[in-house]
Amino acid sequence: MGTRGQVTVPVGTAGLPADIDGPDDATGVVLFAHGSGSSRHSPRNVAVARVLQRRGLVTVLVDLLTPEEDAVDAVTAELRFDIGMLADRLAGIVDWLGTEPSLARHPVGLFGASTGAAAALVAAAARPERVAAVVSRGGRPDLAGPALSAVRAPTLLLVGGLDEQVITLNEQAAELLAAPHRLRIVPGATHLFEEPGTLEQVADGASDWFATHLAVRA
Repeated sequence: MGTRGQVTVPVGTAGLPADIDGPDDATGVVLFAHGSGSSRHSPRNVAVARVLQRRGLVTVLVDLLTPEEDAVDAVTAELRFDIGMLADRLAGIVDWLGTEPSLARHPVGLFGASTGAAAALVAAAARPERVAAVVSRGGRPDLAGPALSAVRAPTLLLVGGLDEQVITLNEQAAELLAAPHRLRIVPGATHLFEEPGTLEQVADGASDWFATHLAVRA
């Protein structure tokens, strides 16, 4: 049994709480980047993680802010939109995964929700040799800025069919992606994919994407 359960991931001077789960014979690792105001306990990300675990992947659900930072951010709401800092944290976690004996051999995928998708794309651009695939759920890839053209990992953009503004932002971002990518619209879904069956489509789409592209790096 490798690294599993609740751990604290050291990134710079921060210690980030994380929940790691998945099979011992995993074929890859998926690191989740939650959206603004959320945490590693996001029920939607947890639901997607369970599906990925059943598909043979280890999942890493992590708080990108320390408890102290989260308390400050609850008042100021500034850190949750600091894409550069959040991306640095993700890149640091990717580096840490490479030092863990039971996880280091696995290719890494990033799953980002909302603003977390922008941080995931910036981190993917910063770690092209480690990040093999990216999935965005209701994401704001436009906030990744110039990093979009530097992303090399195949990227899946999942957007709710009723989330019209975010569809437009994803269409614009997709034009800037140099990496292989796909924009998939989930019919009848709003931004949070709360409608029956829509989150299942996200989980299935993400599972297929990671299964395909992480296997190439395995």
